[in-house]
Amino acid sequence: MCFSKDIWQYIRKDDFMTEEKNVDLYLSPNQIYCGDSSILLQQIEPNSISLSVWSPPYHVGKEYEADQSYEEWTELLKEVIKHHFKILKPGAFLVINIDDILAFPDVNMPRIQAPNTSKLRSPVTKEQILEVLKQNPGLNRYQLAEIFNCSEQTIDRRLNGNNIRGGKYSVQTRVKLVGGIIESFAYEAGLYLYDRRIWVKDPAWANSQWHSNSYRSVSEFEYLYFFWKPGETVIDRNRLTKEEWSTWGSRGVWYIPSVRKNDDHVAKFPLELPKRLIRLLTSENDIVLDCFVGSGTTAVAAIETNRKYIGIDKEPKYVELSKKNIQLALLQQSQQQMEF
Repeated sequence: MCFSKDIWQYIRKDDFMTEEKNVDLYLSPNQIYCGDSSILLQQIEPNSISLSVWSPPYHVGKEYEADQSYEEWTELLKEVIKHHFKILKPGAFLVINIDDILAFPDVNMPRIQAPNTSKLRSPVTKEQILEVLKQNPGLNRYQLAEIFNCSEQTIDRRLNGNNIRGGKYSVQTRVKLVGGIIESFAYEAGLYLYDRRIWVKDPAWANSQWHSNSYRSVSEFEYLYFFWKPGETVIDRNRLTKEEWSTWGSRGVWYIPSVRKNDDHVAKFPLELPKRLIRLLTSENDIVLDCFVGSGTTAVAAIETNRKYIGIDKEPKYVELSKKNIQLALLQQSQQQMEF
């Protein structure tokens, strides 16, 4: 069953939050739950999660975030991060994967006028038009279009900088650095920034476009922010081989191929990403949490590394997709065990 935030307001908080009353009310490991993460996180047993690893919605116009404002997005992150302090084990980690630069609509931002001279359909320039107007100041844009054998829209764009075809009155997007926002939310929750890694993606991820129509760079990497809950953190170098420690365990930059095909979910990260984090930061039978579980990649990574998992997602179709992928992973694991 999938609970919305509206439904939860009619359910007494004490029915789910009293630790002493009934431990069975806590979310069970090795399950995927449908609902609002900011609500369901409060049903996880305190001090039980060894690692929480997730990638939040990036607020870039996906179907499941279309009606979400920037303020609602930041409030979601704040609430989700806040509830991690209680459920993480002392010394455990919350790792957030996110692109550090995101763009959000901002009605107060001036419109960026950026004519791309390499893509102009007509060779006419603003200077040429102004020269003709200097000699014939009474000409309108339709007459100028006849002289230059182009459209009147071209004349308008050259003179007024309206180079955004069909969108010259659209709200501009403002670029924001989100790392500091996430860090401040974590600090308020009692979690401390411990480390950060860079995941370098390759040029083959789904829907990639390896050129830009502006001076902004294409997105080639994302960050992994490690937040620590105060407590004893055991350093166990036996979790990795000597070669793994030298090639990625102790390295700040991780080169991991991107997902080649996002046919069942629009924003998947590769299995290797959570798998490395799980192997690096947890031990076998520990519980790993993903509160934006999507297609279930983190849960599958937990299964393949002999850890337990808890997954949460608000979209019923992704909950079902996660369960399907988990069943496939369990089947493959069972077959491998039979072969041995």
